[in-house]
Amino acid sequence: MSQLTCGFIGLGLIGGSIAKALKASNTNIKIIAYDINQEALALAQKEGIADVTTERIDANFSLCDYLFLCAPVQKNDQNLEAVKKVLPKDCILTDVGSVKTTIHEAVAQAGLEHCFIGGHPMAGSERVGYVNSKAELLENAYYILTPTASVPADKVERFRQLVDNMGAIPLILEPDQHDYVTAAISHLPHVVAASLVNLIENSDSDEGIMRMVAAGGFKDITRIASSSAVMWQQICLTNRKNISSLLSRYIQALTDFQSAIDNQDSDGLYQRFDNARIYRDSFANASSGPIKRSFSISVDIADRAGALAHIVTLLAEQNLSIKNIAISHNRESEDGVLRIEFYQENSMIRGVELLTEAGYNVHIRY
Repeated sequence: MSQLTCGFIGLGLIGGSIAKALKASNTNIKIIAYDINQEALALAQKEGIADVTTERIDANFSLCDYLFLCAPVQKNDQNLEAVKKVLPKDCILTDVGSVKTTIHEAVAQAGLEHCFIGGHPMAGSERVGYVNSKAELLENAYYILTPTASVPADKVERFRQLVDNMGAIPLILEPDQHDYVTAAISHLPHVVAASLVNLIENSDSDEGIMRMVAAGGFKDITRIASSSAVMWQQICLTNRKNISSLLSRYIQALTDFQSAIDNQDSDGLYQRFDNARIYRDSFANASSGPIKRSFSISVDIADRAGALAHIVTLLAEQNLSIKNIAISHNRESEDGVLRIEFYQENSMIRGVELLTEAGYNVHIRY
């Protein structure tokens, strides 16, 4: 099998995770990387992910079979002129931005429609940068492809297969359809989460009691508010029409909810909560999506010396890597006091089996 060469312009969380997933799924692959962060490039070389690094978009990329644009959304548009000068004839050009209409417009203006397949791996993390990237980030995540009408079908299929080999789930959509869908299930939730956190900050007492007791449900639904402020600023500006339209509908839904509360409409309140519960439960077990599911469990743990060490040892003996572990002192919406987060779903499932067999009460957190 001939060597596959993939270029990355931008090697942050998503670019780094794709590069690692490609290396994990293909032993005969060469990766060329450019990023303004020299520390990220040095680490990528040290880890054996980047085979060649460069300080600019130069002729090194003229050898690529695939070229991934992984810089921030607006920077990807600006990089197209430099990319056009070095892009080889048969190369597939793609990006990873969460807004697709604007990059397609920029690609058309640059005359690169013949080779462009928009991409959006619907995975992420509150942590940013190459240092936090990992191949597992793409595992079972939807990876949306938005090919132009000019790209040959065989190239689309070739890219779809590459995505599938990385462990992601390829899904082909039109650019405008993608932007509306992601505005609803990714962009709007980030706006809501940030608004909720800001509301609590502005409503809290001088003693910070709200912040002190915030736990359970509040921390779960606002987790994504810890994401990159710069990235979400750009997303809101580039997908503003879809986000604004859906935000208006959401504001109306909140107004209707408020009316039901003010009018003591018990039937209306029950219906709203019950409909949400039923619909939410219909996708609670799905591990793919733009707001990446946390593979977490809660464990009832006795307040005695060595209890925590015993649980950690049980998991370590089975080579189950723990992403995060914390003791909850507030039992609101919690079935247990010890929260353990895993990197992968299969590790979580195995962890549940081990701890249950050892006599612990374990609860999967959705």
